[in-house]
Amino acid sequence: HLGRPGKKRLPDGSIDQERFTLRHLVPRLSELLKRPVAFVDETVGPKAKAKAASLLPGEVLLLENVRFNEGETKGDSEFARQLAELADLYVNDAFGTAHRRHASTAVVAEYFPKGKKSFGLLMQRELENAGKVLSHPDRPMTAIIGGAKVSDKLLLLERLITFADKLIVGGGMAYTFIKAQGGKVGASLVEDDRLDTALSILQAAREQNTELLLPCDSVIADRFAADANTQIAPSNAIPDGWMGLDIGTRARIDFAKAITDSKTILWNGPMGVFEMPAFAKGTEAIARAVAEATRKGAFSLVGGGDSVAALKQTGLDKEVSFVSTGGGALLKFLEGTPLPAVEAMEA
Repeated sequence: HLGRPGKKRLPDGSIDQERFTLRHLVPRLSELLKRPVAFVDETVGPKAKAKAASLLPGEVLLLENVRFNEGETKGDSEFARQLAELADLYVNDAFGTAHRRHASTAVVAEYFPKGKKSFGLLMQRELENAGKVLSHPDRPMTAIIGGAKVSDKLLLLERLITFADKLIVGGGMAYTFIKAQGGKVGASLVEDDRLDTALSILQAAREQNTELLLPCDSVIADRFAADANTQIAPSNAIPDGWMGLDIGTRARIDFAKAITDSKTILWNGPMGVFEMPAFAKGTEAIARAVAEATRKGAFSLVGGGDSVAALKQTGLDKEVSFVSTGGGALLKFLEGTPLPAVEAMEA
């Protein structure tokens, strides 16, 4: 698929065919495959069926964007059945949507028997590398979790506490933990309805002997803007009207030491508003520490759009063991939530 055409419609309510068509991919796909690529402007239907049936060995046909059909995201079985009729074998290499029960990624696999369906090479690598973190990781194992909200990563945090040796929490979500412990966080982002949840996670970490690290200091700003006035302050003593937008200099040193002492590292989520240069230093420091640990022999897995973007921003994306293409899919897998696309392949 390409994008979300159903959510980004033209003013008259119709789908923006020109923006979301896969026709634009034909030249590049042909270049990569070193052979001509045919294209048909439908996904299922008489044209697609006829074109697929006429293919000779070695020929390639690209179908139109599956999300032009409303049945795709609804997991429609009839749409999946029509897709299955076009082929003898099914290969799924879309890890990024493995957590969704869509027609082309999960339901269609039900129409192929075992031996006639398989994961692609990327999907295999994703599952194998995520499995290295979950199953018997080399110790010590450190997880670095950032981002804005505790609620977005709640299940992940609860799962990581059960097997990580150290859990580093940064980004906006850190201030919910700090406030829950009685700290003053000024105007920092806080989920007040999750303060009890944060306390229960802290308690669970103590019970599991997992060291949970929060930033001892923060880069604070008087407003949410790239050119705001900034200073460093203790994370639990942020003045009224000021907000924490990155981890501070001391926190960077503490976190980097925990990371470079580790043998297995999972990183998901930035330490601050890294899109603004004034608040990117914390995330950049984490990227450097993960790269250094990897050079020393650690296994490192980085996943999630913001973390990967930050890694590329520092030019260190080739310096870690594995960069995942899955955001939500990786989170669900690490949480222990079954992935529909994986389950369908095993059925």
